[in-house]
Formats: sequence, C-alpha cells, structure tokens
Amino acid sequence: MPLFPGIFASAISGHLTPADAGSYYPLGEFTLSAAQANVEFTNIPQTYTHLQIRALAQTSRGTYGVDSLRFQFNGDTAGNYSWHHLRGDGSTPESAAGTSTSYMEAQRILGTTTGGSYGGLIIDILDYRNTDKYRTTRTIGGVDVNGTVGGIGGAAVIASGNWRNDTDPITSIKLYGDAANFTANTTFALYGVNA
Repeated sequence: MPLFPGIFASAISGHLTPADAGSYYPLGEFTLSAAQANVEFTNIPQTYTHLQIRALAQTSRGTYGVDSLRFQFNGDTAGNYSWHHLRGDGSTPESAAGTSTSYMEAQRILGTTTGGSYGGLIIDILDYRNTDKYRTTRTIGGVDVNGTVGGIGGAAVIASGNWRNDTDPITSIKLYGDAANFTANTTFALYGVNA
C-alpha cells in the first residue's frame, strides 16, 4: 500500500492503481537494533521507474559530530562512480567532488554519537533499471550538531553522482559510513517510484 495518507485515500476511492505515476511503494526497511557496518538492500524488484531511499542515520564516529555517507550498487567496488556536492553550515559554503571512485559519497550528512544527532536524508536513484545509460543519483539532507564538534559544524547538503555502468540494472544497494559503524536506531527505507 502507498505510504502517504493523501495517496492512500486516493487509492481507496479508486483514483490510483499501482501503475499510476507519482506513486511510492515501500520495498524494505532497516531499523538497526545494534551497531552495524553497513546496510544492504538486495533483490530489488525491476518493476518501478525510480528508487528512493529515506534515512535517519548516525554513526559511532569519534572526534566529529558529522560523518559521510557512502554507497555502492550491485557490489561494484571498482572506480566506476563519480560524485559532487555542495554543503552549507550557515557561514561558509563548500563543495567537494570525486571522480573514478569506488563509491558515491555525501559528506557531513550523517550524525554521530559524538555530536549526539542523527542526519536526515533522501536519495533518489533515477532510471535504476535503464540499461541504455549511466545511472544518476541525487541526495539532499543534513545534520545539526548545535554548534561545532571537533571544530566542524552540521551542514545542509545537496549531492549528485553517477554509476558508470550502462549494461546492468541496479539490483542491490550497499550503504555505509565513511569512518564508523551505523548505530542502533538508524533507519533506512527503500521505495519504488512510478513516475
């Protein structure tokens, strides 16, 4: 069933079907009961137009109140990814990028136990089963640490990236922190999107 009340109500009245454009369908969710190095969605159905991941996430990274999120598709750990992002902390805008990396990344988007916060984020994975082009992602999110921790403050982040594979549909997604394990109560949810 669709997750949002407005869509749910429309589905009840017969105005939407699972094939209707703009519909979101929950495919899986992880809420961690203990620390874990990564989260992986596997056997992703090939019946939607796009995918979306929503998360409230924290790592056990020391020193800083923020951590970076990294992710990979289909177990590919070769240098087939590129990413770039913009972030702002209320005073200084920053940008970063990576080319021919073994992962996609969004920096300063996860909270940490050191900072006492969780980061909130949404990742859109566009045309995930289209094998005629590279797959593109866009990420938005941020974390607030109420000042700075270890000299670094929270940030709002906008990121994008691509996976340079035009032959394989995305069937699995692995997510992990840059510097530490995800903590208990971190939540990742995957949705299929018809557009």
